[in-house]
Amino acid sequence: MSNRKSIFFKYFVICSAVILISFVCLGTVLLLVSSRYFIDEKKSLLEKNTKALALYTQEEMLAQPADWKKSVTDEMMQYSMACNADFILCDSTGAVLVNSSKDPVCSPHNISVHELEAFSDNCEYVYSDLGGAFDAIYHVIGKSFKANGPEYYVLAFSSKAAQDDYTYNIMEIFIVSAIIVLVIVMFLVYFMTLKLTEPIKEIAEVSKKIGAGDFSVTLPDYSTSELEQLSNAFNDMAASLKSYDTMRNSFLANVSHELRTPMTSIGGFVDGLLDGTIPKEQERYYLKIISSEVHRLARLVRSMLNLAKIEAGELKPNLQYFSVLEPIVDTLVTFEPRLEEKQIEIRGLDVDRVTLYADNDLVHQVMYNLIENAIKFVDKGGYIEFHFEPEGNMTSISIRNSGEGLSEDELPLVFDRFYKTDKSRGLDKTGVGLGLNIVRSIIKLHGGKIMVRSVKNEYTEFVFTLPNKAEGD
Repeated sequence: MSNRKSIFFKYFVICSAVILISFVCLGTVLLLVSSRYFIDEKKSLLEKNTKALALYTQEEMLAQPADWKKSVTDEMMQYSMACNADFILCDSTGAVLVNSSKDPVCSPHNISVHELEAFSDNCEYVYSDLGGAFDAIYHVIGKSFKANGPEYYVLAFSSKAAQDDYTYNIMEIFIVSAIIVLVIVMFLVYFMTLKLTEPIKEIAEVSKKIGAGDFSVTLPDYSTSELEQLSNAFNDMAASLKSYDTMRNSFLANVSHELRTPMTSIGGFVDGLLDGTIPKEQERYYLKIISSEVHRLARLVRSMLNLAKIEAGELKPNLQYFSVLEPIVDTLVTFEPRLEEKQIEIRGLDVDRVTLYADNDLVHQVMYNLIENAIKFVDKGGYIEFHFEPEGNMTSISIRNSGEGLSEDELPLVFDRFYKTDKSRGLDKTGVGLGLNIVRSIIKLHGGKIMVRSVKNEYTEFVFTLPNKAEGD
């Protein structure tokens, strides 16, 4: 069983983890901020009330030196309830004179003189148990004042429990709110993740159909730009595969046809020779036909191998400098009997040296196929004309022959494999329909281009480019 997790699972887990981490971080920050806010607010409130209570106590001691304690105690209790804190009044020896707290833990009788030294006539803050006077740590604000000679201290204190209660209430509200929001967000993330991964499942299903050979399926348009780009690329791929499949089927059909025709002829004639159907005096004639068909098969196989090598990138051109007239003249010499038979005029070769930087053997094959094609379709007494035009680091070469020409429907098809015009089928019994396709492949291998143009009943012209110098020269 596979341990791989689905994209849906991974995306959902990642989103959930990010949300949870965000809430934890937010809760931590909220806890720190709320605690700091409580302390600051509490300190401000205690400081304000301590100053006011110290001032009131000082005034009462001055006004009623012998009877100030009751009024100060009542006032201290009012301040204690108002700010939710307790107050202590002690003298300079640390003896507690008045205490608003009824809790025995917060009712010390004496406070260390050393601890009182931390307080002055300005309000001072400490976070301490005042040297063991309290059984726990408290927030303490203290202020000293003098009345009738002696020095006194008013201390306001608030336990950490109050801070903890405040923080707990804040966090309780936050956690409840976070849980509610988290449930809603997780619900939304689940369905958004489901919606986001649906196209991937759809692409997987379409891929299976294409893998099964159904190239007619396509992906729909998506609202997300990335998925739209993927959909377009996938549909283009499917269209290309469909085109390649059509080409493959056509190629197999054409190859089968081209192989079957000569093999059928060879088989039939050989059987006729073996069973005596063909008379002895005609055996030589039919053996020549068999030889011609064998050569035709050899040309077909050789042409297909050349195409396969070029398309597979196995055929690397041997680049060198040479005159373009060399392969042209060699080819014309080869076809000299046919040129004389059709009384063809050769034009355009009286030019200065035209140098190419290409593979001599491959260019020779290009010239051979194009000149053979021109001789095949030129009219009797017509002409074959060559033209050369340098264009930067490329040279444009054209081969034009007079004659019937090609129709507009035939022009886009002449470079297709095994394509033959109706006229070609009548004139050429030995061709295999791969010559012009090989020409185009060789020219593309050199980085050039080829095109054909024709005027009906006037001429047909092939124009192509080949490099005339190495890159960087």
